[in-house]
Amino acid sequence: MLRDTIKSAQVTSMKAGTKPRTGAPRLILAKIKDRDIELRTAEKMPDDDAMVIEVLQKMVKQRRESIELFEQGGRQDRADDEKAELAVIEEFLPQQMSEAQTSAAIAVIVAETGASSPKEMGVVMGQLKARHGSELDMSKASALVKAALSGGA
Repeated sequence: MLRDTIKSAQVTSMKAGTKPRTGAPRLILAKIKDRDIELRTAEKMPDDDAMVIEVLQKMVKQRRESIELFEQGGRQDRADDEKAELAVIEEFLPQQMSEAQTSAAIAVIVAETGASSPKEMGVVMGQLKARHGSELDMSKASALVKAALSGGA
């Protein structure tokens, strides 16, 4: 399980005494624990790995936004810290699909659903997330779906 991989990475980095590599797994495990608490009242529990991947993807998105803001604000030191955390977080995510693979997956879903206009973007995005949610950045995929449906692909 992904959760166990993150815990073992934390233990390994603690034993090695690498402070930067210890901080990110700690943050990840804290966010996962927060999510576990949120889900205590949920009627349907998601798959553990899927939930962990969702948490990691949110953390990646937050780090990218922070990096951009720190760089705009002239705080390169903080941006570098965020980049280091981002690199560690991304190590735990599954391999991401390339843009070509994402476009191919979108084309398959568009053909299967018969979607032909931007109004049907929600249907395509739902299928895409269900099938490949852990393997792609949904914000980038959204732009590709919009382009595919606008172009009539």
